[in-house]
Amino acid sequence: MRKHLRFAHVARFGVVPALVVLCAATAMAARPAQPDFGPNVDVFSPSTPATEMQKRIDAVYAIQHHNEFGPQRNAFLFLPGTYHVDVPIGFYTEVAGLGASPDDVHIIGNVHVDAAFKNDNATTTFWRDAEGFSVTPAGGTMQWAVSQAVPLRRMHIRGNMVLNQRHGWASGGWMSDDLIDGNVNSGTQQQWISRNSEWRSWKGSNWNMVFVGVVHAPAGEWPEPPYTKVAKTPVVREKPFLQVDKAGNYSVRVPSLRRDSVGITWRDGETPGKSIPIDKFYIAHPDRDTAATINKQLAAGKDLILTPGIYELNEPIRITRPNTVVLGLGFATLKPVKGTAAMTTADANGIIIAGLLFDAGPEMSPVLLRVGPKGSHADHRADPISLHDVFFRVGGAGAGRTKVNLEVNSNDTIIDHTWIWRADHGRGVGWTVNPSANGLVVNGNDVTAYGLFVEHHQQFQVLWNGNGGRTYFYQSEIPYDPSNQASYTSAPGTDGWASYKVADSVKTHEAWGLGIYSVFTYPDVVLTRAVEVPKRNGVRFHHIITVALGHHGVILNVINDTGGATKMEPRVTPKVTEYP
Repeated sequence: MRKHLRFAHVARFGVVPALVVLCAATAMAARPAQPDFGPNVDVFSPSTPATEMQKRIDAVYAIQHHNEFGPQRNAFLFLPGTYHVDVPIGFYTEVAGLGASPDDVHIIGNVHVDAAFKNDNATTTFWRDAEGFSVTPAGGTMQWAVSQAVPLRRMHIRGNMVLNQRHGWASGGWMSDDLIDGNVNSGTQQQWISRNSEWRSWKGSNWNMVFVGVVHAPAGEWPEPPYTKVAKTPVVREKPFLQVDKAGNYSVRVPSLRRDSVGITWRDGETPGKSIPIDKFYIAHPDRDTAATINKQLAAGKDLILTPGIYELNEPIRITRPNTVVLGLGFATLKPVKGTAAMTTADANGIIIAGLLFDAGPEMSPVLLRVGPKGSHADHRADPISLHDVFFRVGGAGAGRTKVNLEVNSNDTIIDHTWIWRADHGRGVGWTVNPSANGLVVNGNDVTAYGLFVEHHQQFQVLWNGNGGRTYFYQSEIPYDPSNQASYTSAPGTDGWASYKVADSVKTHEAWGLGIYSVFTYPDVVLTRAVEVPKRNGVRFHHIITVALGHHGVILNVINDTGGATKMEPRVTPKVTEYP
């Protein structure tokens, strides 16, 4: 009101009002409009009242705290500045800073993930995300009690971290490009991968802890404690992220490819890379976009941001242009409803797909995400395709059906954190209700995977047909629900399907840090071997463990005919240090 009175008063002086209006218009034009991210994205600034922010954060958490299979999706984005708020992160919630450096956004107070199940049990604490900001935790320690599909990326923790809640079970997890000033206590975490991160110290171990390109990796060697340490990360690019400059211009930062790297990317401030202006992106919305409208924009040369929500697709989203960036916010979910793939790509350089949940639909899909068409053969070493935080689900929110979840045909592809899950609980779950033969099929050569979580599929969890493959960390529960051995037999004399299968034709393959677990529901069902590979010197595995988590059935061998059988009581957890 006072602005209007002031302008009315100035109007009596003739030419001056035009000057004032011009200056005001110029000031308004100098500040770009905020992109339309839709109703499920909240963008906070330091000028937003703390009570207003807290009210919105609490309202979302009230829905998402126990919303394991619900349809809601949310993202909280913080503009550069300092904040005093408490941020609990529930299901399908992304919390991200919009600075070029994590230190540009500073949250003083709790940022935490709490166990989603009773008795402090975090083994179903899935699908949530924190990226790109710094935290000074209340009390000095940040609680991150998580399991699968919970990225912690490009974070600065100005204190300590604990990866469980009051010593309750947890089954994580992933961190990359993170700096923790103090100690990380993994506690009851069953397994974990840390890539390109730094801390003062690490405490804790259980079954399978992997450290790749980490500064101050903990002392000790496999199998006691079960630490797998790889000094340098051979090839990776970090996940793209939204950022805002001082003038208010939004862009997406695409980090540079790094080879033989150690530690974080942002030690000197910005992460090296290129920035793509926001106007180069088509910003899709689940309430009004279809595969057809999205494909039209992609064909016109746009990159793609998918805002939070569920996109029901009657045809695949097609990525055809080299260096296309696809970035999902708030666990944007792609669900094919007509028995097609959800997304396919060309065999083209530099395509990046990040931050998406692929949810199988009610009609059988041949595949959910296909990277490169079958028969792809191009060399992408200089500019590989990369996948970051791409997650897959068959059943749980409702019956879903697919033959393969992720099929990688393009050479040199980088898989940078995935959880590929055939649901073992929730709605639409049963041996004939949510069929899925394979989690991951790799046909391309020289494919590298970091943080490979693949569970409960009905045949090989992973089938690797390409040469030169590398996996750094593997976690897998084999299916719970084959009702008898006849329905779970891969070949004469071979019970079940190995969790990790390297095809007989493969000449070279290498993997580090694998944990494979059995939880058979029905008695008298066994698995002959957890890992099945051709017996040749070019195929090498380092540090494998098998564990029986239930009283029924066993895994008879760790890799091929080596390692011996698991046992629940007394607990026997066979380990193989090197194969061959």
